[in-house]
Amino acid sequence: MKNLTPMSEDFNQWYTDIIQEAELADYSPVKGTMVIRPYGYAIWENIQEYLDNRFKETGHKNAYFPLFIPKSFIEKEAEHVEGFSPELATVTHAGGKELEEPLIVRPTSETIINHMFSKWISSHRDLPLLINQWANVVRWEMRTRLFLRTSEFLWQEGHTAHATKEEANEEAIQMLNIYEEFVQNIAAVSVTKGLKSELEKFAGAEKTYSIEAMMLDKKALQAGTSHELGQNFSKAFEIEYSDENNKLQNPFQTSWGVSTRLIGMIIMAHGDDKGLKLPPNLAPIQVVIVPIIPSKNDKNKVMENVENIKTMLSNYRLSIDDREEVTPGYKFNEWELKGVPIRIEIGPRDIENNKVILSRRDIDNSKEEVSIDKLKSKIDQLLIDIQKNMFDISKNHMEENTMHVDSKEDLIEALNNKEGFVTCYWSENKDDELEIKELTSATIRCYPINNEDTKQSINDKKDGKFAIFSKAY
Repeated sequence: MKNLTPMSEDFNQWYTDIIQEAELADYSPVKGTMVIRPYGYAIWENIQEYLDNRFKETGHKNAYFPLFIPKSFIEKEAEHVEGFSPELATVTHAGGKELEEPLIVRPTSETIINHMFSKWISSHRDLPLLINQWANVVRWEMRTRLFLRTSEFLWQEGHTAHATKEEANEEAIQMLNIYEEFVQNIAAVSVTKGLKSELEKFAGAEKTYSIEAMMLDKKALQAGTSHELGQNFSKAFEIEYSDENNKLQNPFQTSWGVSTRLIGMIIMAHGDDKGLKLPPNLAPIQVVIVPIIPSKNDKNKVMENVENIKTMLSNYRLSIDDREEVTPGYKFNEWELKGVPIRIEIGPRDIENNKVILSRRDIDNSKEEVSIDKLKSKIDQLLIDIQKNMFDISKNHMEENTMHVDSKEDLIEALNNKEGFVTCYWSENKDDELEIKELTSATIRCYPINNEDTKQSINDKKDGKFAIFSKAY
């Protein structure tokens, strides 16, 4: 293991070091893409498991749609193609021949899914149609970073069709709430829910909702989005159904998604100079046991006790590090690097005293002796405490690094000279928004849903909505 670059010295290099040293992912021979290694993929599987269960509980069903999309489909919704055209990867030859129509490698599936919806929806009885897909997508990025922005990444994308605009909006908000629930309760990262500005919304959507998190370097990260699409795609793809009065109508739609960028969020929201800190609800390994075996004569006795503890803690994701070729100190460093919430050390002397030594990853240099008889109840409570503590730290970090301004000049100054979120009252105006972006590299992250106040805006004479500006990933 090499030493990680300190976070304070170079945050970006620290982030890259952790991913490679903790064996989350590696660079692929194809520029801009990554190989997700087993430990990183285990985190993704836990993300999938939680969200997949929540999607199914709310009536959604999984399906799979092709990777290749006819170019003409992408071009059917004008705003959509304009938004995605710089990132499209196109297949022009296959089987040794030039294709009659070029195929786009899936950047998102609105178009091909809506083509299928036009075949499947004909009556009001077919609604609502609630579909989710777990898949990979390709967006040809010029500047890439592992997990945060790669040319190919994994995600889920939900696509639904509804009889009314109200139903579609309820669906978009419901899925946003599920994302918030996951990120806060499972990933232990505090987020703000809000509506994107016109400039920042999804190409082809009427409204885009997002959850915004603050990373340890005080930049924002968009952790999930949910879009109310109106009838834009249903009209473009001629999706029609007969209502109760036998009149033809176009359904109202939504789409929503999160991706492997969530793993990047978890690294940047919780890590430190020793490596990852994984919240217990998400960690692939919640508890690691490190047996301390000073001599061969101690091995059987120690390992017998280790097996007993393993049985006692069988309801948790647990690993035993019994490697003999590395020292206990090396193991401690490695499990800290990998962010395992709890480490248990047990050796001959501990067994004599009927105790083990516990270390928790969320608090530096924490060590505690615990009676083996009380170990199960201690671990039960400790995992709850660690989860809560990690969320509280994230929430406090966001609150402490958010400031409010009452003038455009103060907004520009704050965004250029301070790190974090800057709030103000803002009147939606693309030119003003682009000016702020040009002068500060910051964008409107969202108009928070939980603050519907309007006051004199800082950019014109109209009333403005409460807005959050920040630099972002």
